[in-house]
Amino acid sequence: MSKEVLFSVKNLKKYFPVKKTKLFQREQYYVHANESITLDIYKGETLGLVGESGCGKSTFGRTLIQLYNQTEGSTLYYGKTLDELAPKYVGDVLNDIGTRFNDYKKAQQELERLQTGLDSLEGLELAERKEQIMFKNKEIENKYTNMARLAGGLLVHKDLQKVSSVLKEKYALDVQRARAEARIAQAKLDSEAADTSSIEGEIKDIDEKIAEVQKKVDELYKEAEIEEDFARYEDLKDSEGVDLSQLTYDEMRDLRKDIQIIFQDPYSSLNTRMTIGQIIGEGITAHGMFKSQKDPGYNEYIQEVMNECGLQPYFIHRYPHQFSGGQRQRIGIARALALKPKFIVCDEAVSALDVSIQSQILNLLQDLRENNDLTYLFITHDLSVVKYISDRIGVMYLGNVVELAPSEAIFEEPLHPYTKALLEAIPRTDTESGDDLKILGGDVPSAVTPPPGCRFHTRCEFAKEECMVVQPELREIKEGHFVACHLYDEE
Repeated sequence: MSKEVLFSVKNLKKYFPVKKTKLFQREQYYVHANESITLDIYKGETLGLVGESGCGKSTFGRTLIQLYNQTEGSTLYYGKTLDELAPKYVGDVLNDIGTRFNDYKKAQQELERLQTGLDSLEGLELAERKEQIMFKNKEIENKYTNMARLAGGLLVHKDLQKVSSVLKEKYALDVQRARAEARIAQAKLDSEAADTSSIEGEIKDIDEKIAEVQKKVDELYKEAEIEEDFARYEDLKDSEGVDLSQLTYDEMRDLRKDIQIIFQDPYSSLNTRMTIGQIIGEGITAHGMFKSQKDPGYNEYIQEVMNECGLQPYFIHRYPHQFSGGQRQRIGIARALALKPKFIVCDEAVSALDVSIQSQILNLLQDLRENNDLTYLFITHDLSVVKYISDRIGVMYLGNVVELAPSEAIFEEPLHPYTKALLEAIPRTDTESGDDLKILGGDVPSAVTPPPGCRFHTRCEFAKEECMVVQPELREIKEGHFVACHLYDEE
């Protein structure tokens, strides 16, 4: 499996406002569906996500691909570069570097104040101070990280006005180049014999201008390299990742071709008034792969995708009600696959199917991943299913990821008490092993008013005073094995 990062999620939060129940109610309550989720998804892997119903699994999947706007945090996507997409937020950040950096330095000073005297604290007071430091770090990352990703070590340059001007100039040229390349791609899509020589000439002129501006950037770097904190900020530079949370509607729509979803209920996700060919082809025409259904090769392409997903080509003119549940799910998979995506969210993709059909769909997903170089986020509550298909598994509880590890490690050596409880609740057929079925006691707390500290402490047999006050941070305990639990704070 490749270790090339496709998604990098930092402190993702998703809150849903709760409707006010009283006429003069001042407080606005929120459902804390996702709380400070941080993880990476690697290219070519299947990341499984498990947890009880209502823990925020599906919300995370939909927020990740921006079907829901995230409340806080960043979601970096590395399937396209900033130059290719040319998002508006980059220009906004570069235009305001001076003011943003001054605010950033003030926030850093406040963080340093919190860190002062940390060695003299102990017990609960130490734990509370560490939590304050953790939240301050997250606040700084949410507000200022995109600035550091774009400018890097140039943030320590003495003339940030000049830095802003030069970087904006270079970015404007990058945008022009990206749009010119898009025009060439569209022209070739319209006609293979299209004459693109004039556009290629434009690109050549733009490249010459970029080379001139790059000399100015190199000069700024020479002036900044002598400053004390240059290396520190340069390490934060990341000019490749696109922050999905900052994209406009139209910019995100351009990326929908790369990022798809397979919904839980195959029937309700299909338009009953459209044929299967129309359903699968809708996204293809919307994203310009074909201009219309009358284009040469359109029907052949639809039938090719259907065949790859185990659907007979003559099904193309049938309607959803004429298919079984398993066939409908194959239609949903074909609809996602037709756009040749890089990433697919499988949201409870097999939970509505019987066991024999589940195995067929799982095998199909495995084959499609290998043949099309796909990456999956596989959301389910069935631990046996996630064990079969996943390379790594994340365990969620009440909006938090409490454990993240390779699939084998989760089942052979679970660390978090909640993960252990989930595994102990799996029904077994080997009664001679002597392992009794254990059901986790207690009720899941409200997501509107979640408990302070560790959200699992109300049901955890190992809970201590610190767990009731301080929220644990997801930390790497062993190589590739992350857990959010105070039981491992001393390790």
